[in-house]
Amino acid sequence: MGGNLVTSRGGRHAYGALSVLAAGALVLTGCSKGGSDKGGDDDKQQQNAQRQQALIEFGDAKASTGPAAEVPGAKPGGTLEVLQRDSYAHLDPAQIYVADEGSLATLLHRGLTGYKATGDDGSKHEVVGDLATDSGTTTDGGKTWKYTLKDGIKFQDGTPITSKDVRHSVERLFAPFINQGPTFVQQWLADSPGATYRKLLKDGPYKGKHLPDSVLETPDDKTIVFHFKTPHADLPYALAMAGYGIVSQKGDTKERYDKAPVTTGPYKVESFKSGKSMVLVKNTNWDPKTDPIRHQYIDRFNFTFNQQYEASTKALLADGGKDRTGISFNNQVDAGNLSSVLNDAKLKSRTVSGYQSFVGQMNINMSHKPMQDKTVREAIAYALPVTPFVRAYGGTDAMEVAGGLISPTVSGYDAAFDPWGKKKKPAGDAAKAKELLKKAGKLNMKLTFGYINTPEGQQYSTAMAAGLKKAGFDVQRQEIPAETYYDQVSKLDNNYDIFHTAWGADWPSTSTVIPPLYDGRVIAEGAQNYSQVNDPKINSEIDRIGKITDPAKAASEWEKLDQYIVKDVINVVPTAYYKQTQIAGSKVGGLVYDDVLSGIDPRRLFIK
Repeated sequence: MGGNLVTSRGGRHAYGALSVLAAGALVLTGCSKGGSDKGGDDDKQQQNAQRQQALIEFGDAKASTGPAAEVPGAKPGGTLEVLQRDSYAHLDPAQIYVADEGSLATLLHRGLTGYKATGDDGSKHEVVGDLATDSGTTTDGGKTWKYTLKDGIKFQDGTPITSKDVRHSVERLFAPFINQGPTFVQQWLADSPGATYRKLLKDGPYKGKHLPDSVLETPDDKTIVFHFKTPHADLPYALAMAGYGIVSQKGDTKERYDKAPVTTGPYKVESFKSGKSMVLVKNTNWDPKTDPIRHQYIDRFNFTFNQQYEASTKALLADGGKDRTGISFNNQVDAGNLSSVLNDAKLKSRTVSGYQSFVGQMNINMSHKPMQDKTVREAIAYALPVTPFVRAYGGTDAMEVAGGLISPTVSGYDAAFDPWGKKKKPAGDAAKAKELLKKAGKLNMKLTFGYINTPEGQQYSTAMAAGLKKAGFDVQRQEIPAETYYDQVSKLDNNYDIFHTAWGADWPSTSTVIPPLYDGRVIAEGAQNYSQVNDPKINSEIDRIGKITDPAKAASEWEKLDQYIVKDVINVVPTAYYKQTQIAGSKVGGLVYDDVLSGIDPRRLFIK
């Protein structure tokens, strides 16, 4: 997912340590991998990472026909207890770009396309038509894409879903209050990089204006045609993101939709007390015959928030009472229990693990004048210790020290790239950093470090601050609440000189990593250029590489740009590649680690 992990995003975001799908979420999902790093299992993890680099095929009408293939052994009924660290800041699909919200969205929202698992282990997928009859048809190499809606698709209130709702969902993406989700489709429609796409329809559809038919055509209730000035062969991937889920034109309450959306998926929100609890119940207007992707085995999902990793792990390990039917969609096994969980054969059937697409990075806020001194940024890059970050999430079973910004799960990854020596010296090089600060006359300069207020965030930020102090910085830590972490760090005028985020590719291409994060033209309130870097070479290279149609050649050029950003611009310092291990209660069935979601797949779960 594009974005962040948790909370992250990014394609997905991750939080925790980070900033999802594509994904990527506020999830902060930390990350983890399966298996211990000892012995042969590391080979298995490398294969897992390489497998995720493969491009996912686009499915035809047959592949897009529901219902979804039955999960082996599944039966309907029962209540699932979901223990989550973070409450959900956003339920409006257009505002979803972090991993934990992306996982939840699989139960609530449907889009024109979606990712269908083509096996029972979460490792193979194709992009299929979800609300549309297929993954899309183009006859001119990706400039024009046509979609036809399926029969019998409805919102939770029973209203049929028509092309008017699709048009409305696309047009509202241009409204000023939509500022947290992906922007690929908006930029493609406007044929314009960065945040300038909003000029195409600056108030969205709310003041009576609409996109012209030359951009978005809806000739009848069933047909939607996207018109781009340049080819965009990746549209089916983009439309599969949670951020492009369909919103009800009739039920659109603008900003209020974020807490009470009108859903299209198998579940609807019965109650939501932000920061405390949430209940999902079956959406009786969801028709499985129209849905090739999702199931509706569970009667009810009970969410409890503010469950830290250690608390959820202990509860699920104890496996008593309601916790026997318990799970967390995004919490990982905590650092203290990770090794024993991975080495306990009896727990094997209750755990899943895998590489995530998230890459952690310490952002250096380029809008703050003291951070505009390149020598200061070099000093931060050398001094920053990565060991505390890896340790906070459970060591090498949960993290791998990063050299660059391209994950091992994305084509173009270069294992040898390590300009700041983090793989050899993960504790940082305080002496070298101090020398640089002295040279710049900046010893004892103040550095405000914004950190996520979770046990892991407190732990790694304290130790990282100590490493930076040793190098001659006067570090002031400032806590940021986990639930709104990404909202806070994406404010243009924030106090933080440095802060950590994580980002995952939205699909296995660096085109979903570097442009959203480092294009200077996307600097905007709520956007994902967290470091606010605006470098002419990065901007022009993004445009140049974006036109390369050969994926292998593009991957190699993106990797060169990755190296320029990390080594020469130094607006971020890569920290770690994420892996994730998750655990469930003994009565939970359908447990798999899904590569696209970078975690448990909520759509397959059932109560044994």
